[in-house]
Amino acid sequence: MAEKNGFGKIIATAVIAGALGGGITYGGISYFDNSNNTTGTEMISGSNKNGNAKVSNMKVNLSTQAEQAFNATKSTVVSVINLQRQSESDNPLAGILGGDTSSSKSKKSGELEASSEGSGVIYKKSGNTAYIVTNNHVVSGANALEIILSDGSKVSAKVVGKDAVTDLAVIKIDSSKVNKVATFGDSDNIKVAEPVLAIGSPLGSQYATSVTQGIISAKKREVPQTSESGQQIGNATVIQTDAAINPGNSGGPLINLAGQVVGINSMKLASDQQGTSVEGMGFAIPSNEVVTIINQLIKHGQVVRPALGIGYTDLSNVSEEQQRSILKLPKSVTQGAVVLQVNANSPAKRAGIAKYDVITNLDGQNITEQSQLRDILYKHKIGDRVSVTYYHKGEKKTGTITLNQKATNKVLSEASK
Repeated sequence: MAEKNGFGKIIATAVIAGALGGGITYGGISYFDNSNNTTGTEMISGSNKNGNAKVSNMKVNLSTQAEQAFNATKSTVVSVINLQRQSESDNPLAGILGGDTSSSKSKKSGELEASSEGSGVIYKKSGNTAYIVTNNHVVSGANALEIILSDGSKVSAKVVGKDAVTDLAVIKIDSSKVNKVATFGDSDNIKVAEPVLAIGSPLGSQYATSVTQGIISAKKREVPQTSESGQQIGNATVIQTDAAINPGNSGGPLINLAGQVVGINSMKLASDQQGTSVEGMGFAIPSNEVVTIINQLIKHGQVVRPALGIGYTDLSNVSEEQQRSILKLPKSVTQGAVVLQVNANSPAKRAGIAKYDVITNLDGQNITEQSQLRDILYKHKIGDRVSVTYYHKGEKKTGTITLNQKATNKVLSEASK
């Protein structure tokens, strides 16, 4: 997502930024005709010895699957403008010369202005309404939304629902100018090295409907997710691609050569934790997950997920002295999630889990880091039963938890489950 005041937070710990190269290189195409061994370049002959340039009238048919896929999808891709109200403190000239804002060029407090731009794709038309899927971070904090359609026309949009966990959102617009919608492909059927196209508005709507081509680098790559406070809250399973994804591409589609949406572009890895520059590592939310989430957003306006009803931290955050004196843990236990709070009438409370217990296994999976709890829970539905292994005052216990408590985005952002 392209922003005026920095890039939006999205579901990765990596810095989301794109470096625009120092120039644009144009590649040429040579065409060979075996019958006369001529090329698209004028041959030197006795009739052209004076060095005059000449344009060949040769035409090359470049119709490809990629071109057909792009043409089938491009009209469904839109730019999403996040409009936010201007506050007086945002105006760097406020207060200067007595705070004079009488100039017609001065921005008034409360005035809407473009805060950031992203992309989206129209996937459904129903009566007078058309629905667009985009990233949650593209619409986050907006006081209003403006959509620029592929033909350049502008329409207002409203949020139907959004989900910070998966970084997805659904918005709606009037359908009178919508003639085509995108279709979703099965992301489970994509293959590594399969060609794909990314369509969107890199660096903003001035580059709307830009297309880049690459391949599927990995079908199911796990990348860390962080809350708004910067705390890691879990992992996201995403598609990795080397198709160029830049700020502003967020929310746009990743399509296969059949013109089907197989992912929603969400982030780009620009450097690793050591600051090493990275190229060709973009990530998209798989279409199968997208469909599941947006159907819930349409129906409920939010995504309903199960919770344990606890607050917790990683065992590594507790000193060895406290692990022995307070948690009473045996030395053989080195990994797990330490329960710091148990909500009244929560699933964990009913299962017998108490403050300072250490959960070491949930649903048959060993807990090696705290973020795993969330990942395991989100694979289940309300009402499911999961096994749990935990240590209570140094004693190993096992039990079963019925997941009948709902988690909300607010609770999740505070890493309290």
